[in-house]
Amino acid sequence: MNVTSTTWTVAGRSVSLSHLDKVFWPQDGLTKGDMLRYYQAVAPVMLPYFKDRPVTLRVFPDGIPGFSYYRRDRPDNAPAWLRSVDYDPETAPEVIQLPLVDDAAGLIWLANQGSLEFHLWAARAPDLAEPDQVIIDLDPGDEAPFGDVLQAALRLQEALERRGGLRGYPKTSGGRGLHVYLPLAPGYTFDAVRDWVKDLAGQLAAAHPDLIAVAHGATHRGRQVTIDHAQNSIGRNTAAPYTLRARPGATVSAPLTWDEVADGQVRPSDLTLRTVPDRTQRMGDLFAPVLQAGQHLP
Repeated sequence: MNVTSTTWTVAGRSVSLSHLDKVFWPQDGLTKGDMLRYYQAVAPVMLPYFKDRPVTLRVFPDGIPGFSYYRRDRPDNAPAWLRSVDYDPETAPEVIQLPLVDDAAGLIWLANQGSLEFHLWAARAPDLAEPDQVIIDLDPGDEAPFGDVLQAALRLQEALERRGGLRGYPKTSGGRGLHVYLPLAPGYTFDAVRDWVKDLAGQLAAAHPDLIAVAHGATHRGRQVTIDHAQNSIGRNTAAPYTLRARPGATVSAPLTWDEVADGQVRPSDLTLRTVPDRTQRMGDLFAPVLQAGQHLP
């Protein structure tokens, strides 16, 4: 695209866009304009997961080779229609206005600011202390192939079935890992959910010690796949369904079927800016059950 700036009408709003020809993924020849068109294409399936849920932005002003930073406060130059919710963390001296994305205009406006990645909280406004999702983060060690992550996910699925027929829904992280989500009934605290996931992780690690470990610390080495129970904490966030990732290939955090997990042939590198819109048109939103009635933890 040769146009450097333009205005789109998105969800009935005029959104000014700039530097559309700036290359964001040099190895793949993909531009900021490609990124914006991707988010416009997947907005119908992506936006339901943002409803009333604070978003943390990972901003890349000059694409993935350049400087980046995480932002969880609403930008000062944001349009008046971009909502926010107040959050008063114990570790910060002042209240933070956490951005909320209500429609495609908000998604595109933030992406135009360089927000390449979108990460979501596990709770919705106004009660940010009550999670409505359990997030089980399967994170491979530096020597673990993706096939081991798929095997760990299958062992997790079996364990959930044994625990009262619980149902989890997998998606790629967009990197080397997997996330399995359980929609959660009201009334749980983050502490209770985190303890439950830690207990589950411990049982899986005991049953499959060569494959699965409980996460300890920020970095994991070796062949095991860790389960990070700390992901279920207030203020923590996880890559949103359908978000792009700042990785070569422009990979996507994409929902999977359990059949794809069991088949073992799917690879994160297959799920990209170029392929996911067509996949979603063909298969629908595989993650939609996460938006349905929540489950009770046994």
